Amino acid sequence: MSDWLIYRGEGDPAPDRIGALPPPPPWRTFAGEPTGLPVPEPDSSTTRRLGGRPLLPVQDEEAIQLINAALYLRRPLLVTGEPGSGKSTLAHAVAQELGLGRVLQWSVVSRTELKQGLYEYDAIARLQDAQLSRERGGPDAPGAHDIGEYIKLGPLGTALLPAERPRVLLIDELDKSDIDLPNDLLNVLEEGEFRIPELERAAKREGGAATEVLDDDGRTVPVSGGRVRCRAFPFVVMTSNGERDFPRPLLRRCIRLHLEPPRNERLAALVHAHFGEGAHEVNRDLLERFGRGDDGLRPTDELLNAIFLTQHTDAKGGNRREEIARLLMRPLEQHPPQR
Repeated sequence: MSDWLIYRGEGDPAPDRIGALPPPPPWRTFAGEPTGLPVPEPDSSTTRRLGGRPLLPVQDEEAIQLINAALYLRRPLLVTGEPGSGKSTLAHAVAQELGLGRVLQWSVVSRTELKQGLYEYDAIARLQDAQLSRERGGPDAPGAHDIGEYIKLGPLGTALLPAERPRVLLIDELDKSDIDLPNDLLNVLEEGEFRIPELERAAKREGGAATEVLDDDGRTVPVSGGRVRCRAFPFVVMTSNGERDFPRPLLRRCIRLHLEPPRNERLAALVHAHFGEGAHEVNRDLLERFGRGDDGLRPTDELLNAIFLTQHTDAKGGNRREEIARLLMRPLEQHPPQR
């Protein structure tokens, strides 16, 4: 394995390796003042996706090199591939191996707007609190200093906080977005910062004092002058199922990686992680059946479901592997139509 690789796809945590990442190129250098916040612990979503054991090493040299290119160049990684090919799991694998903590997840739908990923301002709650304050004999309106109580940073906004270590941000299914969202993302990802107008106005009234807001991890963080400026650019994974094309300016600013559906070693590593050592050998018949399928849209959780059920039927003395495999792993066009 080449010495230049920071992420190696080996599965075992190596948090010190991120410290060997060289400084960014001059055109990707950011200078936000560090907050000093510790890296949050991984949450259950990483365990669900990766299993409770380290993944077996999977040598996919091209994918590993492209992931490292994104780390070195501080560029987003645009990952394409069919559903079930492991696009979202990739972000969790990098976070686990490099000790980058909880993965920030932003799931995109057709109504998603850029501001939702950056921050939310609950103006209605602030007005209601002001009304309650007046009814109780308090001030007529809340002061500028407490506006931070009604602002919460979204996943993208939290990823751009000025941390010393990069956060991992998963922007899932970007191809489902409105046509404007990819273009709107361009400036934020290029500049590594964004404005919060409500806090900018408050900062002017308060003489530039920092305002404390909540981030996506539920922590209180200071924002100075109404601007969030990153320090270590986050490792951004944007996934796409190929349902639409993206604008060329966005493509030029991304490292592009295409994942084929998992087969052979990748499937064995997945089964090992979720069911333990030797599970891929015991269930080789199911692995082979899954690998023979010509339906590229079949998700890998069908295989995991089949293995889980066969383990329990085998434990009860019944051998129903063939029946379970036939029911759960048949091609999609053979499923009964929905009523």
